[in-house]
Amino acid sequence: MTAVPVGAVPAEAAAPGSPSARAGARLRHHVVSLLVENKAGVLVRVAGLFARRGFNIVSLAVAPTHDPRLSRISIVVDVDSAPLEQVVDQLDKLVNVVQIDELHPLDAREAELLLVSVAVDSVSRSQVIQLADVYGGAVLDVAPGAVTVRLAAAPEVIDDFEQVVRPYGIIRLQRTGRIALPKLDQAG
Repeated sequence: MTAVPVGAVPAEAAAPGSPSARAGARLRHHVVSLLVENKAGVLVRVAGLFARRGFNIVSLAVAPTHDPRLSRISIVVDVDSAPLEQVVDQLDKLVNVVQIDELHPLDAREAELLLVSVAVDSVSRSQVIQLADVYGGAVLDVAPGAVTVRLAAAPEVIDDFEQVVRPYGIIRLQRTGRIALPKLDQAG
């Protein structure tokens, strides 16, 4: 197997019908990034607004920021299902919402974390470990019959890695959901 730079997608993973080939479909998804106060019930109120407006929430991730009084909520929504402006206007009225950024995929830096346990035998163990290395992942655990890999990367790289290891047999898989920040202004 030839080495692929970290963050690049191996050619075999970009075959027609693969997640990379479907990257154009990802453009109908937007990330709404909210800075909110760490208060009970904020997440429920935010998610409820999307549900009441008929949005399909593709991914939702929430965690504290560098300021323990604030959390960032990243919600990936299907913008084909309803106009996003209506929900953003409603979010702006919530008392605990400090800042709202609607991030188009081309204007954001996105990442996701994957933990996956893959079934292996004596031959495939080294193949899965090599794939993890090629994709920039780390092997967290090795046991007879299984390898657990951690990969933090762009969502499309996570999709591709998942498809490449799927034929070996996925025992357990957990993805965090996408998180995103706006691209830094290159002019200033």
